[in-house]
Formats: sequence, structure tokens, C-alpha cells
Amino acid sequence: MPLLAALLGAVAISFSAIWFALAEVDAVTGALFRAAYAIPILIVLWWRVRGSDRRSRKARGLAWLAGFMLGFDWICWHLAIEHIGTGLATLIANCQVVVVALLAWWWLGEKPARVVMAAIPIVLAGVALVSGLGREGSFGSDPLLGTLLAFGAAVFYAAFLLGYRRSNQVRSPAVGSLLDATAGALVASLLAAAVIGGVDWVPSLPGHAWLLALAVGSQVGGWLAIGYALPRLPAAETSTFILLQPVLTMAWGAMLFAERPSAIQLTGAVLVLGGVGMVAALSSRRRPQPAEVPT
Repeated sequence: MPLLAALLGAVAISFSAIWFALAEVDAVTGALFRAAYAIPILIVLWWRVRGSDRRSRKARGLAWLAGFMLGFDWICWHLAIEHIGTGLATLIANCQVVVVALLAWWWLGEKPARVVMAAIPIVLAGVALVSGLGREGSFGSDPLLGTLLAFGAAVFYAAFLLGYRRSNQVRSPAVGSLLDATAGALVASLLAAAVIGGVDWVPSLPGHAWLLALAVGSQVGGWLAIGYALPRLPAAETSTFILLQPVLTMAWGAMLFAERPSAIQLTGAVLVLGGVGMVAALSSRRRPQPAEVPT
């Protein structure tokens, strides 16, 4: 059962970038409605198990603050998709596994293992290659900007994961933390909307049907499935499913949007996957975390 849940969750989340691209809305609109459409469903699910939610107010506040970071992760990631496509943007955003290790070192004093230190230059070299190095023929309207935005998304997502992990010290229903985090992401999106503007507030079809699929399929279904499965799976399978999502997204992008990265960018993608895989495997062996799921 956990294996099937992990597989279904990874597949559901791998479509996140696809749903956003099909919606054809701006970055903030996509983030805002991803949260807004998910929250009512999460409230209903949480209400049914509210009696077993033993988290303190501090823990709930930390989950909300983590979600605030998640909202900015979504916005940066959506902007990256516009410049470098669904596959490469998602791949770089999943560098969060390495960024988490660095932030944990700086913030929590958790010194990275040698494997992590070895993976950092590999991942950074891969990120540089994904940017296209300014060469003609690189995929994307602005590969360099898209890569920087995707890496920014990875940093925000790493901050989210650290806060989310700290907010889940007491075992409680996963839907409670997910509800608080999604509410925080909604506030971040509303703040971005007030500053940036340009949000399409009036739902229209088919765009908002795709956003509803993003909210229900990825934000609710995918996250809950992965959150249930990861703590119950062996280490090797856990790290595999962490990498499965960006690989699938690249496949969907190639099939649906004819995304064709250059040879240099593909080489970078392989390096990023290799480095992230090294860290994911080590992290899974040491301390499996249900919070550490893909974007």
C-alpha cells in the first residue's frame, strides 16, 4: 500500500508544472488559486480528524510560516516555467535537497556529511549547464533567468521544508500541517498579488479547470499520498520516489509541449539528478521525513 501511494503521489505531483502551463495564467494567479482551491478540501478532511491533531499553537504557527515560504517558492517556480519550460524548471527547483542540507548547517548547526559536500559542486555545475551558458540553441525564452528563478524556488522550498519539519515533531494527521502550510502559501500569494498586481481574479475556463486540477490532484491528493508513504518505505525506495517526480515532469514536458533542451542542458540535468540523488539517498537512510516531498 505505501509503495502504491508513493507511486500515485509522485505521478500526481509530477503534473504540477503541466497543470500550471496548461492554465495559461501568470505566476501569482497560479500560486494563489492553487492554495485557494485546495484549502476548502483540506478543511473538510482536517475537520474529520481534528480530535487527533495534538500540535501546539507554536507548531501550527511554524507550519503556517513554512507555508508562507512555500508560496514564494511557487511564484518563483511558475516564473521559471515561463522562461525555461516545465521540465528544467522543475528539475532545478528540486535542488532543494542540497539546499536543505546547507541551510540546516547554517541555521541548525547540522554539519553536512561528506557525500553532501561532494554533491554540492556537482549540482551547481549542473545548474550552470542548464542555464545554457549563453549559447545559442539553448531551450527557453531566457534560460539564464529561468535557471536563476528555479534555483530561487529551490531556496524558498528548502526554507519551507526546514520549517515544516520542525513543526511536525508531534505525530498528528498530515492534513493538519498541510492545511496550515497551504494557508500560509495563500497569504504569501495575496501579498505578492498586492505588490506585483496583474492577478486574474475572475475564474474562466479552461484555465481555472487546470488550476483546480493542480489544487486537487497535486496539492491535496499528491502531497497527502507522498506524506503517508515516505515514512513507511525503505530508504532506497524513498530516494527513488524523490527523484521520480522531476524526471516524469521532464517527460511530460517533452511529450505535451515539445520541450527539447540542448545537449549542454541535458548534461546539466543529468548532473543535477546525480547530485540530488546522492543527497536524497543519504538523507533517507539517516532520517526519513514525510515533509520532504517534491514541489
